[in-house]
Amino acid sequence: MKSTDYIIMVLCMGGVTYIPRMLPLMILSDRKLPDWFAEWLELIPAAILSALIVPSLFTLSSPRVFDLSKPELFAAIPTLLFALRTRSLAGTVIVGMFSYWGITAIIR
Repeated sequence: MKSTDYIIMVLCMGGVTYIPRMLPLMILSDRKLPDWFAEWLELIPAAILSALIVPSLFTLSSPRVFDLSKPELFAAIPTLLFALRTRSLAGTVIVGMFSYWGITAIIR
């Protein structure tokens, strides 16, 4: 491929990424969403985060085997409790890192 082909490809990829984000913003920015719909939209980040995290906490990767002895699961418990209590992102990350390091040091 020529360098111009790469530039065109990157611009098209940017357009494909930008347009689906821009259109709802343009269409919905002047409207008031129903309360039930706004509440439903607030649940999406938690659902996506759960879908990403839960499989790695409870299963081994290949093949998927249910496992409750993973250090990640034990580190997630104090991290979750800290996050729910303080709502501090930086503190949650720090507690999660130290919990994981501490649990892996105890297990090994």
